[in-house]
Amino acid sequence: MKILLKGGRVINPENKFDAVADVLVEDGKIVKIGAGIEDKADEIYNVAGKVVTPGLIDLHVHLREPGQEAKEDFASGSKAAAAGGFTTICTMPNTKPVVDSAALVRSLKMRAQEAACVNVEIIGAVTKNQEGKELAEVGDMIEAGAVAFSDDGHFDANAKVMLNAFDYLHTFDKVIINHEEETTLVEEGVMNEGHRSAMLGLKGRPSVAEDIAVARDVLLAEYAGARVHVAHISTARSVDIVRQAKKRGVRVTAEATPQHLTMTEDCVNLFDTSTKINPPLRAAKDCEAILEGLKDGTIDAIVTDHSPHAQEEKDREYIYAPSGFPGLETSLGIMLTDLYHEQKLDLPLIISKMSYEPARVFGLEAGKLSEGAQADITVIDPELEWTVDEKEFYTKGSHSPFVGRKLKGKAVLTMVKGKVVMQDGKILD
Repeated sequence: MKILLKGGRVINPENKFDAVADVLVEDGKIVKIGAGIEDKADEIYNVAGKVVTPGLIDLHVHLREPGQEAKEDFASGSKAAAAGGFTTICTMPNTKPVVDSAALVRSLKMRAQEAACVNVEIIGAVTKNQEGKELAEVGDMIEAGAVAFSDDGHFDANAKVMLNAFDYLHTFDKVIINHEEETTLVEEGVMNEGHRSAMLGLKGRPSVAEDIAVARDVLLAEYAGARVHVAHISTARSVDIVRQAKKRGVRVTAEATPQHLTMTEDCVNLFDTSTKINPPLRAAKDCEAILEGLKDGTIDAIVTDHSPHAQEEKDREYIYAPSGFPGLETSLGIMLTDLYHEQKLDLPLIISKMSYEPARVFGLEAGKLSEGAQADITVIDPELEWTVDEKEFYTKGSHSPFVGRKLKGKAVLTMVKGKVVMQDGKILD
């Protein structure tokens, strides 16, 4: 089957191609990119005035499967991803049971093939049951198809165990993704520690807890010659620690979320638990530092940390509600509205941080818009105005701080392996 995307602005971060062109897809592959392609395609999409990009990639999502399917599952989460323009998502292992064995990796890969409408990659746990005491069977999980490893949701306090993990995974050139908050400093904290937390009477999570953890793991990775990836970086000091480490040649990468780029602790409202996230919303200076980190290459990827919860879980007092909210369907819109249209980031950089560079971090065969590549493609209308409505979400989660916001810019077509799975916000069968 031949599909022609005609007349769009084509952006390919891999070779910095940015021009109006046509894209011809056949049998799941991109076969030609150029101006004025004349071909008798089976389907022709006029994408003039829109932007054609590599399929967006999210390195950090929580699909909740297995064991927490009431919050999310592969079917609902992948539909949310496609609706947001994502063609590849990587799911975290803090499920029930924890993904800490090759058998679970294999079963989840099979489940993804059966239920998901986008590509789903599996992240395995670093330690057994994410307890930070003993390494999980990471070698077997790599053989089964795990793309990276993380005890996300937990900071592994035992430095010896982490050094062993770095030493072992260095052999396979696989990355460890670390949730960076020194546990003893953040116990019972629910928001950033500072003037705002004091005013609200909430126990805080100090930014130095992240700084200490990032510094430790960067040093361990440097010592082992291994790869470390800093999850959802949120403080100015952490950004600078990563920046200086990269200058020394440390194999460190980092990711940031739209919420940590565009929201501050001043957004925290006792009556809106959607603003309770982990790590917490920080100060304005931290947002500015993360933005600069994206611009200068310190931060490699933009991720959602998509974390849906059941309605009744979030409808509780702020201190008791779980952290996180669904982000797959709003991420691109927030980036375009608050950063591109406000002229804080240019469009090619945003696309690179949401496609090509995330693929590079995990070594994925994705994030490319070139002849011969798999036809994972996103078409974006950067001028489309829309309002975030949780009733239209495909995710099972509904608590989002962006509900009711008017945004400008949205994915209007998502193609996975040459098949259009989303058009104009609707998932196709």
